[in-house]
Amino acid sequence: MPPLPRPSRSLPSTPLNRRSAVVIGAGSFGTAVAVLLARGGLRTTLQTRTPEQAQRLAEHRENREYLKGVDFPRELKVEDIEEGVARADYVFLAVPSARLDSAIRHLEPAGLKPDAAVISLAKGLVPPLGTPPTALLSQRFGPARTACVGGPAHAAEMVHEGAGLVAASTDEELARTLANAFIRGGVVCEQSNDPVGVELAGAAKNAAALASGATEGQGLNAAGAAAGHIFAEVWRWADSLGARPESMIGLAGTGDLVATALAPESRNRRAGELLAAGVPATAIPERIGQAVESLESVPLLAAALTGAGLQAPVTTALANLIGGELPLEEWIAVVRATVPPPARWRPAVTPGFWKRLRARIRRLLRRGARDRQLTG
Repeated sequence: MPPLPRPSRSLPSTPLNRRSAVVIGAGSFGTAVAVLLARGGLRTTLQTRTPEQAQRLAEHRENREYLKGVDFPRELKVEDIEEGVARADYVFLAVPSARLDSAIRHLEPAGLKPDAAVISLAKGLVPPLGTPPTALLSQRFGPARTACVGGPAHAAEMVHEGAGLVAASTDEELARTLANAFIRGGVVCEQSNDPVGVELAGAAKNAAALASGATEGQGLNAAGAAAGHIFAEVWRWADSLGARPESMIGLAGTGDLVATALAPESRNRRAGELLAAGVPATAIPERIGQAVESLESVPLLAAALTGAGLQAPVTTALANLIGGELPLEEWIAVVRATVPPPARWRPAVTPGFWKRLRARIRRLLRRGARDRQLTG
């Protein structure tokens, strides 16, 4: 079957080619994002942890360690992180959520402009409290300058065939600009004004993928139940923070979960399989060859849910499995035995209710206008 055509790039002209972006972190996802932004017209620089890594990438014009086979666009620059961010209009943080706080503290000393936007690419929570990344960014830089990116986005497929991303910010112009840059780069990108919902959807999908990988050997029903319980538990927390349900059920949540759970190369799924095989969590990143964000974010997620006063037996049990405090058999037993809280029963809304309500309001408004004319 021939590959699907990329989305059209025939958008209204924007001054993107006069704006600069820096992507900090040259793992697979950070590299893929930098490639797309360069394709989309932003003057983009990919920053690495060390000068040696920057030299290798600049010499090969390819990230052979994390994204082999993807040639860098001619316009994409490569440098190490010590070069700073003084020229950047947009700074993308492609670092694990456990290192996000340190990366944020580094930005202003590195020359961050007062009006530059800071965008998190992490799909985890920030220690020690399990804070959503944009909540931390908003505290430091203000909500109008912060955003995040979610959605199903396996790096190699993203740059070759496309993806379904979500650019989320409470600032409409920032969300629109980011979405346009990615669309011009060749991928679909939804705009959202629910960054916390998008981030918690990403944290939930990582935890759910890890849980399903750890449970799949016991049956598909158990794997599906594990993922479903975790999504439901995280959603109750997201709802209490004002997030919207479409963030959890859309591209950033269930869409990303399906992509992660089905991908043989998924780090989170593979980490779950290794946990089920008895490999300690501390040894898994080395076995996989990259950081596995869910191994650190699930314990934070469980603590945050408990701290919010929410029942989260499956997420808590998964955290205990990761910590080596719960045997696999007991983890499976928790998944199979957990009954979610009862539904919050609401009166049924008959079909056409909202249509009838709008019509009634219009009639009342027209009647009020007539009365004012008669008494005027």
